[in-house]
Amino acid sequence: MQVREIAGTGVQVSEVGFGVWTLAAGWWGDHSDDEAAAMLHRAVDLGVTFMDTADTYGQGRGETLMAHAFPGSARDRITIGAKFGYDWQARDASDAGHREAPHRFDVPFLEASLDASLRRLGTDRIDFYQMHNPRMAQLLDDEVWSFVDRAVRAGKVRSVGVALGPAIGWEAEGLYAIESLPIHGVQMIYNALELDPGRALIAAAERKYKSLLVRVPHSSGMLEGRYTLDTVFPEHDHRRHRPHSWLVEGIQKIEQLRFLEQENGCTLGQAAIQFILRSPSVVSVLPNMYDVAQLEEFAAASSATPVTDAQAATIERLFASNYGLPVEVAR
Repeated sequence: MQVREIAGTGVQVSEVGFGVWTLAAGWWGDHSDDEAAAMLHRAVDLGVTFMDTADTYGQGRGETLMAHAFPGSARDRITIGAKFGYDWQARDASDAGHREAPHRFDVPFLEASLDASLRRLGTDRIDFYQMHNPRMAQLLDDEVWSFVDRAVRAGKVRSVGVALGPAIGWEAEGLYAIESLPIHGVQMIYNALELDPGRALIAAAERKYKSLLVRVPHSSGMLEGRYTLDTVFPEHDHRRHRPHSWLVEGIQKIEQLRFLEQENGCTLGQAAIQFILRSPSVVSVLPNMYDVAQLEEFAAASSATPVTDAQAATIERLFASNYGLPVEVAR
């Protein structure tokens, strides 16, 4: 496993990270605390040492799982990403996962939230602390960044970022964060089937010497290359509620990318991660990993054959063709 540094911070993250949401949210199956800890321990054994979580995942469970898996000095084996900005405790727990929790960014709330996260995590510092899915008005709030600066100076936070979402998009917010805010990195959605707005954010990050972390690198599992026309998703799975055309069209696009497996001698899922790691500004990729087989496959992507310039150009031409864009847009 290779590691990269969040720009200018000394904080090192594994090229493949672990999004703890898959263990805490219940959308990918139920995991007991001990089962989740076993997965996280296996991840560390494979070199996956960056663990990304948030206070809102599983109503705080995404953080308490970290303390359960890495108590005391074991915490030093990992790099922790966490997030702030949702008043998730004000929401009915039965709504979790069905609708977005209310945002809240007043300083007393943020201070209390940071201390509560540290307690649940069982640690005295967060390595990468991210503003969680903010809107533009919230990014413009100077009081938030004064709070973050105090947290860094107090040693409670080592580096700072913005996590964009909840869905793909948020180009204006991402560009503003990269170009104008006192942050070190941005977390975004980007993959070989969904190149925009990621390409614009990558260009900005490379220009401003900021780091990027990428989630949904497999386009909701499509780029793992395992779906068929007969695939049926579990009742609790968000993909079950998508139109069948999403599955049909996605499989057609995937067949156009099978050359990556053949030419690079790896799985499509591994090639999809290597495509994202082409940019030096991308420091960690966060695939959904909800069983040991996936964990082992994706962890090995860090040492898989790199995607070449010619292969990347083909991916961009296919993207332009699939979405009816001029070829120039994909360059």
